[in-house]
Amino acid sequence: MDAHQLPPNEKTLLTHELLNQEYRHRVLEPRRSHMHELISTMLSHRTNHKDEEKAFYTMLERFGDWEGVMNADIDELADAIQTTRYPGQKAPQIQQTLQIIKQERGEFNIDFLEEMPVEEAMAWLTKLPGVGVKTATLLLLFNFKKPVMPVDTHVFRISQRVGLIGAKVTANKAHTILLEMLPPEPEVLYNFHIHMLRHGQRICTFFSPKCEQCVLNSICNYYQDVRQKGIDKAA
Repeated sequence: MDAHQLPPNEKTLLTHELLNQEYRHRVLEPRRSHMHELISTMLSHRTNHKDEEKAFYTMLERFGDWEGVMNADIDELADAIQTTRYPGQKAPQIQQTLQIIKQERGEFNIDFLEEMPVEEAMAWLTKLPGVGVKTATLLLLFNFKKPVMPVDTHVFRISQRVGLIGAKVTANKAHTILLEMLPPEPEVLYNFHIHMLRHGQRICTFFSPKCEQCVLNSICNYYQDVRQKGIDKAA
């Protein structure tokens, strides 16, 4: 059997191993406070990290704290986060999310998610305006070390090209499928996610992927079935 014909579960573990060799293993430690991570991840939708960071700090500089952001004029808030995509949608979603947290918890604090089972935490987060499965899983893995698998555009693209998931699998379904094929340790899931992210930014790009430089090309369906045969040289 050729390597690219391995079953998806074996190929997923091999993908993790190869990327772990290519990119250094990282210890899973929260990079930001829980509230910072939540709101920043909401801002990051369809937005690069630099513009997301600028929007976040401009917002807090202009309105002072979460109370100020929650009570800000909606147009002024949208202006403060204008470096993100869809600021007109994100501004009310952020305010509504802050209102729900304040009403339910009495303060702008989501530390309680630490003790909550994964399913309950996911359900609570995804009821918030603007918080989907990707945002919820990123927060729960990065900040609370929960065994979940965030699937962003890079993870999704590479997973389909290599053949870890089927061509018709949705991004939301991919969270569950990939999670079931990987060891449940949060640090393993974290490294799989960030290595796939980095690989998608550097090598397996949307346009003109650098297949000849890719450490996954020996197991990749896209490379073996398309690129190597010259069908998609302009991809």
